[in-house]
Amino acid sequence: MMRILILLAMLIAPLAMAAPAHAEPADIDAAARGVVRIVIFAKGTDSQGGESLYPLSHGTGFAVSSQRIVTNAHVVREALAGGTLGEDRVIGIIPPDGDASAFAKVIAIDPGTDLALLSIQGSLRLPPLTLVGGRAGASGDSVTSVGYPMNVDRAQGLSIEDIVRSQPPVKSRGFISGERPSRQFDTILHTAPIARGNSGGPLLDTCGRVLGVNSFGAESDGTDAEFYFAVSNRELIPFLRANGVSAQLNDLPCRSLAEIDEAERERRAAEADAARAQMEARSEAANERRSRLQLESALAVQKEREDRIALALLALLAAIGLGVLGYALAQRREKELAAGMAVTEDEAEDDPEWDDDARTSLPHWVPYACYGVAAVLILTAAALYLTRPGLDAIDRRVAAALGEETGSDQVSNDAAAATAGHFLCTLEPSRSRVTGDAERSVDLRWSASGCVNGRTQYGFASGQWARVFVPNDEDVVSVARYDPQTRTYRADRYLLSRNAMSAAREARGSYSAPSCEASDGAAQLGRQQEAVLSALPGKPNERLVYSCQPAE
Repeated sequence: MMRILILLAMLIAPLAMAAPAHAEPADIDAAARGVVRIVIFAKGTDSQGGESLYPLSHGTGFAVSSQRIVTNAHVVREALAGGTLGEDRVIGIIPPDGDASAFAKVIAIDPGTDLALLSIQGSLRLPPLTLVGGRAGASGDSVTSVGYPMNVDRAQGLSIEDIVRSQPPVKSRGFISGERPSRQFDTILHTAPIARGNSGGPLLDTCGRVLGVNSFGAESDGTDAEFYFAVSNRELIPFLRANGVSAQLNDLPCRSLAEIDEAERERRAAEADAARAQMEARSEAANERRSRLQLESALAVQKEREDRIALALLALLAAIGLGVLGYALAQRREKELAAGMAVTEDEAEDDPEWDDDARTSLPHWVPYACYGVAAVLILTAAALYLTRPGLDAIDRRVAAALGEETGSDQVSNDAAAATAGHFLCTLEPSRSRVTGDAERSVDLRWSASGCVNGRTQYGFASGQWARVFVPNDEDVVSVARYDPQTRTYRADRYLLSRNAMSAAREARGSYSAPSCEASDGAAQLGRQQEAVLSALPGKPNERLVYSCQPAE
């Protein structure tokens, strides 16, 4: 029995390790904002003789641009069946929230791939979904179907009035079972349940990006496993391009915010370790530098001491020699004068009869000159000895040398700390979570006061520079942050429902952002933005991280 249990554990363990991550509910909800119910109406006459509309069928579609919707060709077949041009049929578009609805017309249809493209008539705008531009995914990857299945409508007892009123779409989860051609077009086989009414809805990955268009399910007698088919993006993307639609594409790996945060923590830890190692290396190098400077200074000071002492000794010896010489010359002069062997110069000049051949004595000033030079040499020797460098000069010289190096480093650090300037910021995919069509680069002109590009003031609060953007024409709130020290630009994007966007716009409308010239504008805006930030979800749908470098 134990062996069987161990064998089962060994078989289950790899499956558990390979289990795909579940979809982020916020990402699926964000994608669902652009999923609509498509209702085919027949034109008729009411009891008063006026024109009225009667629902015939319905399916699902999703936005690929603000006014372009993709669905299955068989969903709109009913609309094209009435009259030669479908004059007695209309297509209604019911968004998932809000009170707005609209009509649409078919602008392209391809029965061979079961795809159709609709154009919204009127002012209704929808947030487009992002398509996976690369491989659809591997078998076992988690997927979600989003749409309006009829069996759910019936189970909830929805009336015709309910069907033509905004309702959130239904989400069902499953896994990719493979990719295979079917009915002459490329499909994705999956297990995320769909039913009648789901046709034309998106099949989403864990980041809420479109993998394909749900089309049909495999027939089952109730005992077989149920499988479903979605038209692959390899069919959808060429179809859209052929009809002039530039859909948002994303071929980056789908990563959760938890993975991004964990990778960011590991990155910061690695940077801290590298900084610590660098600091230790610098400390070791500094110690080696200090030891070398101490040795060099000690040798230099010792040499200077020895040289000065030697010079002082030589000067002293020379002074003694000159003193002895002066004394000897003075004694010689006195003896010659006393013995009459010589006369002074004055006597020779006063006595004209003095024999010219008689020798005059040594000038009296010569011994005194020797004494004077000896005195100067003695003073010089004393000065040389007294001004010789002491042993404390070693430490002073080492400190002076290190001070010069520190000053040089400080200049470099001050230059690096100049945060203002023109920067080109490049997206770092490894640090980002991209669910849409992200900009690959951002041009940024940053001032020390937090003014961006000379016109947009950023707020400063809790040690961060940030600016909250709440547009009126797009259902997304963006929070841009910039760290001047690390030159990191980050944009968090929150894809909100219409009701949540209304609340965000109301909070944003409660204040006016100060201009770049306003006094204390950064601190003021930092306080004002808290009202909007507090109304946002805990996690963004997208996080775009850019590394900024000085622009040439």
